Amino acid sequence: MASSDVNVENTNVKTAPGVSLDEHQKTIVGSVLDLFAGRPSLKKLQLWDDNGVFQDPITKAEGRKQYEPQWYGLQTAFSEIERLHHEVTDAGNPIKMDLKTRYVVKGIGKEQTISSKIQIYLDKTTGKITEVQDKWDGNLPDSTFTNIFRQLNSVTVPAFVSVPKNDEEDAKRGNQ
Repeated sequence: MASSDVNVENTNVKTAPGVSLDEHQKTIVGSVLDLFAGRPSLKKLQLWDDNGVFQDPITKAEGRKQYEPQWYGLQTAFSEIERLHHEVTDAGNPIKMDLKTRYVVKGIGKEQTISSKIQIYLDKTTGKITEVQDKWDGNLPDSTFTNIFRQLNSVTVPAFVSVPKNDEEDAKRGNQ
């Protein structure tokens, strides 16, 4: 699927010296950058495997029914999302990227800047995303206590955040 078919907004993917991406990788990275910017769409999420996983320090969403609401939830939770920096540092599998983003929480105006190490895993046969890891300050928590809350978040967010059922509903929300 070409980036024009997916309407990837971030087509200027920055890479570290010596790192080059093929067109498919550029589409994948651009779509993931769009997701982190609070610009999801059903077409962008079709680049994901149905059983894909998204994890960060506050959630571990497994499968389409859990990871889609996580991305649509950014629009609900934040009034502003500004990408301050990104750079792809490795074009392998996983694709590795540094990302720095500023978020402003809706309603209370609290500002938070998060520096992440992103890893994007692709299925070698289909080219679809099988996992995205968002490691804040380079880390993912690994304790039973924290993992219980991450799992709880992956189940509760879908209960409160709706995902459009089709492209028309997606467009009404301002998504491409």
